[in-house]
Amino acid sequence: MIQLKEVRFIFSILCVLASHILIAQELPPIKNFSPADYNSENQNWSISQSANGYMYVANNSGLLEFNGANWKLYGSPNGTIIRSVNVIKDLIFTGCYMEFGYWKRDQFGNLNYYSLIDKIGVPLIKDEQFWSILEFDGWILFQSLDRIYLYNLEEESFNVISAKSSRAGIFKVANKIYFQKINEGLYKIENGKALLVSDNEVIKKDVLIGAFINQNKTLLLTENGMFYHLIGDKIERWQFPAEDELVSKNVYCSIKLQDESLLLGTTSNGIIHLESDGSLIRKINKEQGLYNNTILSVFEDGEKNIWLGLDNGISVLNLYSPFTVYNDLKGLIGDVYATKIYAGYFYIGTNQGLFYKKLGSRDEFNLIDNTKGQVWCLKELKNTLFCGHNKGTFAVEKDKVTQVSEFAGTWEIKEIGVNDSLLIQGNYNGLSILERKNDKWAFRNKIEGFDISSRFFEFIKEDEIIVNHENNGTFILGLDKELQNIEIRKNEEAYGFGSSLMRYNDEIIYSTNGNKNIYSYDPSLEKFVWNELLTTIFYNEGNSAIGTLISDPISKNIWGFSDRNIICLLRGKFNEEPREIDIPVSNLFRKNLGVVGFENLTYLKEDVFLIGGSNGYVKLDLNKFETQKKKVSINSISKEFRNLPIENVSLNEVPEFKANENNLRFAFNVPEYNKYSNVEYQYQLIGIYDDWSSWFEEPNVSFENLPYGDYVFNVKARIGNVETENIESFSFNIEKPWYFSISMLFVYVLTFSFLLVFIHKNYKKHYTIKHHREIKERERKLKIENLNSEKELMRVRNENLRHDIDNRNRELGASTMSLIKKNEFLNAIKKELSNVRTISSIGKVISLIDDDLNSSDDWKLFEKSFTNVEKDFFRNLKEIHPTLSPNDLKLCAYLKLNLSSKEIAPLLNISVKSVEVKRYRLRKKLDLSQKSSLTNYLFEI
Repeated sequence: MIQLKEVRFIFSILCVLASHILIAQELPPIKNFSPADYNSENQNWSISQSANGYMYVANNSGLLEFNGANWKLYGSPNGTIIRSVNVIKDLIFTGCYMEFGYWKRDQFGNLNYYSLIDKIGVPLIKDEQFWSILEFDGWILFQSLDRIYLYNLEEESFNVISAKSSRAGIFKVANKIYFQKINEGLYKIENGKALLVSDNEVIKKDVLIGAFINQNKTLLLTENGMFYHLIGDKIERWQFPAEDELVSKNVYCSIKLQDESLLLGTTSNGIIHLESDGSLIRKINKEQGLYNNTILSVFEDGEKNIWLGLDNGISVLNLYSPFTVYNDLKGLIGDVYATKIYAGYFYIGTNQGLFYKKLGSRDEFNLIDNTKGQVWCLKELKNTLFCGHNKGTFAVEKDKVTQVSEFAGTWEIKEIGVNDSLLIQGNYNGLSILERKNDKWAFRNKIEGFDISSRFFEFIKEDEIIVNHENNGTFILGLDKELQNIEIRKNEEAYGFGSSLMRYNDEIIYSTNGNKNIYSYDPSLEKFVWNELLTTIFYNEGNSAIGTLISDPISKNIWGFSDRNIICLLRGKFNEEPREIDIPVSNLFRKNLGVVGFENLTYLKEDVFLIGGSNGYVKLDLNKFETQKKKVSINSISKEFRNLPIENVSLNEVPEFKANENNLRFAFNVPEYNKYSNVEYQYQLIGIYDDWSSWFEEPNVSFENLPYGDYVFNVKARIGNVETENIESFSFNIEKPWYFSISMLFVYVLTFSFLLVFIHKNYKKHYTIKHHREIKERERKLKIENLNSEKELMRVRNENLRHDIDNRNRELGASTMSLIKKNEFLNAIKKELSNVRTISSIGKVISLIDDDLNSSDDWKLFEKSFTNVEKDFFRNLKEIHPTLSPNDLKLCAYLKLNLSSKEIAPLLNISVKSVEVKRYRLRKKLDLSQKSSLTNYLFEI
């Protein structure tokens, strides 16, 4: 009894040690799905895959479907937990509490359930649940804890076998079906009947978890982790190398993988992966990355990914991914900047220091004393491993270091030609020299004349070196023979962030993210020239490298990292022609590489490389990399109309949508389950968007308010730079709206014609009325104008009459005054004649008469009256004939009044003959000929 306790204690100690050791193991990429991700309950009891790559999971809430892009839940047919699922041909068979049947996809891409219970012919046992489904030779086997129901697909008939057990399990081994009966032993099914194979006590008391053909033998696995060989009806214990790993483990499920290895799922310790010979490959539990430690189901898909149905969630292991991952889950190591395998040890340099472990060991990495701080590089030179550190330079030997230089910040160390005793190193403040004396390396001197940080440098020739600094540019430096001083011979401009300098195929290559170009140094031109080949590979439009490029001197490859690919220019294995490969990765992978510009990659062995990350490292095995072309599928199409429910569209027909059904949504997918793969899509809708869209990640696209017409929707996808092998298409038509139908067009024509006639008549009537109105308005205006004219004429006439009246009044006044004067004159004559006493007094009377006759008052009165009638006559006459005298003007006035010479003579108090003389002289002054009428001439003025 004591010995048994000791053995168990030793086993428990071994388990703890093994668990501790495996913390440091390198694991395949693990992708986890939480219940929130797939939007269902925690437990997942069974997993299967369809021919198109879709995954199906038996979940507590129902059947989960995953197409690589989206999860979809189909509720359990009777609301109970679905315990089993198996995809056979195009049917998805499931079993749950008191129910089993199959799901079939309809024309809309949805699954519909069809029960088989009514076809059994016998009633189910109370509380029967169906835990396992298996296909064998045209039969579908449904197993509960009490029976096995055999369903013939062709005949649709049932056969029932009693198989009471404590744990349901049907196993197909070498074209045979095995199952276990509680307390009875192992059975097989032949011709629809159960036949006993072995009643060994082990099989009676231990629950059977798995049965496989392993190394040409039938191997049985029990719940307590024990393996037994079945030889005839005999059971023999299999002693295998990793037997101790299964001590005290409760195995719940198991599977034999395509590579002949065995994978076991436990109830509390995750998975245990064994080689076919029983040696341990790996153990993975929650601490190493699984979402949960209880494995309820395990399944290997068509691409050898391992799906784990967990007690809480789902985990996917990309078991055959070209990547294996070491995650520093405890955060002790930090960001990895350099790695190296040297003298049987594995070293990693991080921002926390230099760590080591023995090569091949599962131990954790340990920090080497005195190296805490930033490590920049690990270089094997002159049979010595050097560590470039923030504190200087160290020589590394096993788990110890010796500081050979305290010159701060060693970026890089290189050999100097064939000189075995000197090395050159780039530091924060320029370049310096290490020297070996007495088989020990030590700092010799700083090279003076150049103080710029020298992370990237290469020798052009023995006495000339080129240094790159991303902000200060590239410098060509001349070295003196003693390597004591530097002369700056040339300085090229800086291209900014992400620039690096490296040697590839004996050429010095300069790359930069600043302008996304790569240049080669031409010694004959003493400058960098554009390298079209490398630029096209690493900085093309759709796949541009981010950060620095890496040239591996051992494999002679160049590496770059973009958002979705690792870009590698490989040297040819059989010739010198390089070839490019793009290894798809996700954005998450790129982000986990750590600080941009400090990417690092190390050659481990043929086609195996180590890539440093922000919390560990990744191993890349190019031997496992395969370019697989996949297919993109349209998995659903739906139409929407305002606030009505979304309606699915048949995928098997060419539909004609009504005009108001022009809001469509297309969902598509690629069944890609690799953690580091990133799927992107591109579409075109011929008929409106004939050009391909830009690449996007969402697995759906919607179109709203599409006009009527014929359309073809095309979609394709890419994983990294590899496009899918197909372009999925869907043709459809959107009908014309009712208001564009032929009958409505006829109505439109009639309506338009009627409107034309109606409008024409109305316009005609309108313009006729308007014309009459305008005529009346013109007549009215004309009348008004006539009235105004008559009024104006009346005014003029009145004005003339007024002038006539005034003139007559003036004439009357003048006549009156003249009479008064004449009367006065006559009275004066009378008075004088009354006083005449002598004849001499008569002379005085005559003088008075003469004075009166020569008076100018009469002329002034006449001139004023004449001017009122002929206002401008004198002015115009004077302008034409300025030489006329006043007497000439008087004569002209009298002539203007058409007075005769006889009438003019008294007015001028001259004789008629004198008037004629005056008229003759006036004619001369007016320069008139004898034929011209003087009177007519004056009338015209």
